[in-house]
Amino acid sequence: MKGHDAAALVLRATLGPMLFAHGWNKVAGSGGLKGTTGWFEALGLRPAEVHARMAAGTEIAAGVGITLGAANPLPAAAAVGLMTVAARTDHRGKGFFVFKGGWEYAGVVGGAAVALAALGNGRYSLDGLLRRQHAGTRHALLAAGVGTASAAALLALCYRPAKKPDETDR
Repeated sequence: MKGHDAAALVLRATLGPMLFAHGWNKVAGSGGLKGTTGWFEALGLRPAEVHARMAAGTEIAAGVGITLGAANPLPAAAAVGLMTVAARTDHRGKGFFVFKGGWEYAGVVGGAAVALAALGNGRYSLDGLLRRQHAGTRHALLAAGVGTASAAALLALCYRPAKKPDETDR
């Protein structure tokens, strides 16, 4: 096993199942989809029910794609988009450390996804089996760019947080 194939396998085996678990938790966790919808409503994502389903589905699909090593860099771009929205909505203004609500987790997951896009899925993946290896700087930039642009479009169209009393028009 070449070093980059081993690195890709380890990265996929940690990042993919974690994304899948986060998506599954949005649907089947203690609050279920109803709880996720309420959380997204409080964050200001409108319509919250659509965004709850979309986030859960995207996390599940990206998790499966990354785990299997399929269609690089598309699942990586999805992970970047998810983490960009999370950083801007739920973690914004809370500093760096995740234990204080900060963007640390979102940054690490997004960075790992871009690194995987650059590395490629490796020989031990669905892409490797089908001889569709996509890797390199171009694919990393594509994952980062598509993910960030998709998140920016979603936020511009659908992010409507409630104004705080000190933010009202005077």
